[in-house]
Amino acid sequence: MTITKEILVEALCVQTSLPRQQSKRLVEAIFEQIKKALESGDDVLISGFGKFYVREKAPRRGRNPATGGDLTLDARRVITFRCSPVLRKKLNGAELRTEASH
Repeated sequence: MTITKEILVEALCVQTSLPRQQSKRLVEAIFEQIKKALESGDDVLISGFGKFYVREKAPRRGRNPATGGDLTLDARRVITFRCSPVLRKKLNGAELRTEASH
C-alpha cells in the first residue's frame, strides 16, 4: 500500500479529532517545511524515522541509449534517505515475525 498525503490527512483527523481542513493544512505545512529545508541544501532529521540527505553529484559521462553516442550528464543534487535505528529495528522485527509465520 502506498501512503498518500490524503491518507496522512485522514489518519491525523482520526487520531487527533481535528477537522479535515485543519489536518490538511498541517500536513501541507509539514511537507512545505521539509521541501524548503531540502531545497536550501539542509538535511532533514525526523527522530525515530530517519534522515533525508541532500547529495551533490558531479558531472559524469553517460551514453544516449537511442543513438549510442557519448554525452556528459550535468551535475545535480539528489536526496537520499537513511532510516533511524528505531525504524530499522521495527522493520526487522516485523520481517522476522512474518517469516516465522510462514
